[in-house]
Amino acid sequence: VQLVESGGGLVQPGGSLRLSCAASGFTFSSYAMRWYRQAPGKERELVAGIASAGGNTNYADSVKGRFTISRDNAKNTVDLQMNSLKPEDTAVYYCNTWTVLKVYWGQGTQVTVSS
Repeated sequence: VQLVESGGGLVQPGGSLRLSCAASGFTFSSYAMRWYRQAPGKERELVAGIASAGGNTNYADSVKGRFTISRDNAKNTVDLQMNSLKPEDTAVYYCNTWTVLKVYWGQGTQVTVSS
């Protein structure tokens, strides 16, 4: 299993970024996917999740209405569209999936929201 995130960077408050996670090594369309983030000195937290078929999504209260998770099972990708970004969104963002035996993480992509 390999998860590779991309799309992070530096953005001003109020701006937007789109993160993407490219998955390989497993049957992507059979697995739910999640985005997590970890800010300096804080625990890793769940940001958003999406079911295997893409119909059901869930979000942390702190990002509801600003972030949108989506997936393309034909391309084996899961994206996170982030709008109206705030300084408190600054973190390393990780793509995640899991089986009953193991949890899988990407290497993360840094998002910095600052003026």
